[in-house]
Amino acid sequence: MNDKPHGTRPPARQELRKSLGVLDGIAVAASSTAATTSIGIGLGVTAGVVGLHLPAIMLLAFLPVLGIAGAYSRLNKVEPNAGNGYVWVGRSLSPWLGFTVGWVNIVATVAFLAYTTAVTGSAVLQLAGEAGLRRLGGLALDPGSTAQTTTVGIVVLVAVTLTAVTGVRTAARLQTGLLVFEYVVLLGFCGYGIVTGPHAFRLSWFDPFAIPSATALAQGLLLSVFCYWGFEAAFSVNEEVRDPRDASRAGLITLVTMLGLFLLGSVAFQRVLSGPELVGHGPQGLAYFGDKLAAQPLAALPLVALMFSAVASLQAGVIPTARSMFAMGRDRTLGPVWSRVSARYGTPAAGTVLVGALAAGVAALSLVIPRLADMVLATVNAVGIVVSFSYALTALAAAVRFRSLLREDWRQGVRAVLLPALSALVLLGLGGCLGWSFYHSTHHLALRADNGWFLLLTPLVMIASGFVAAAWARWVRRSPYFRTGEGTDADAPELLVTVG
Repeated sequence: MNDKPHGTRPPARQELRKSLGVLDGIAVAASSTAATTSIGIGLGVTAGVVGLHLPAIMLLAFLPVLGIAGAYSRLNKVEPNAGNGYVWVGRSLSPWLGFTVGWVNIVATVAFLAYTTAVTGSAVLQLAGEAGLRRLGGLALDPGSTAQTTTVGIVVLVAVTLTAVTGVRTAARLQTGLLVFEYVVLLGFCGYGIVTGPHAFRLSWFDPFAIPSATALAQGLLLSVFCYWGFEAAFSVNEEVRDPRDASRAGLITLVTMLGLFLLGSVAFQRVLSGPELVGHGPQGLAYFGDKLAAQPLAALPLVALMFSAVASLQAGVIPTARSMFAMGRDRTLGPVWSRVSARYGTPAAGTVLVGALAAGVAALSLVIPRLADMVLATVNAVGIVVSFSYALTALAAAVRFRSLLREDWRQGVRAVLLPALSALVLLGLGGCLGWSFYHSTHHLALRADNGWFLLLTPLVMIASGFVAAAWARWVRRSPYFRTGEGTDADAPELLVTVG
């Protein structure tokens, strides 16, 4: 443990329990990435941009994300901290940028939780319809209605938030069971679809040069980056794993697994569904895919897998966000409530509940967008830009921190400095290109998912709000973080080791 002091330590010990292994980290990261949800919903959204070139765009997006994962892994080895990017960027680049990374990750995750809340509700209502329950009282149940899906999803969100309070180990066990079912169903149906699909396999599906335009390529890449987003959840519980290297292994294993699943899913969908079918069914795409391959009740299995994926993703989204805010709270960049640790569970219980409440509130605000498909598109576009911004700054922090390796060992220097820096520049360039296309796509602002100014303004507000919150933390809270850019060490408070 690092004994070097970093400012004034809090008078009371605030302890997270170290009880996780690499498999638990994989469960948290895989649930956060939510392959089934990304395949069932994200592929249709992405196909609407790039056409029948989903395998190509998934492969291309994997390359910069792999560079980002390498940066996370190397930074985690030298400084495991629940704040991860917030701490690493603050130390290597600037406390202002570090705080902004922490902040935008929180805001993006809350937006994602709101979106996933509606997706969960949609899956529940679709299953109810398959079971013959299409009306409740005088109300016709509509899985495409944002109001209905959000209401049902909030109930599920409350339940998984309370489960997350009891500890990551309990949550990881639940997520492992859900993941096993999801992947068995996903592999079975996608494998069967690849073998029996009516549409011929084409090598052009893997040709990125066949994508309609540079703008479509940029937007498709950011949408695909969004699909990979979540692997870094393994690094948010790095103070609760028995060995920090387990967090690195879990993150990288999850990322490579997601690539395989996304390629399998994209080829299977394009073998089974036509372009208009793939784009037109939106959030109900996985259910339609199941209906094309099997009769009931087997056709309902992909829908059950989608519901399990969404539930696990809700819980996995709450957990790392609460840990990030715990790290910021103990640095006094956020309020003290976020750094409180439950004596019973050894978790940031109050922060976990508050994250769930914030997500429920944002989900309720999303009712201004009446159709679920529109809300999905708006959220995915905004979060894709914000996540790329956060990833890029974290990768640049790694490049700056390890730049001396270029002189000491050029092979290590290429992996530790040049690859993360190149990945960061690619993601920043993609975000800038997409933002520019949004700006020029219209001449007025409207609260619509197809309005370019709205799609551009949403991520800009997310990022700008981070600088406002940083100013408050710097001059009102007077956080010592802004003097050094260094977060409180993981051992200040000391961590309680409880294996089992």
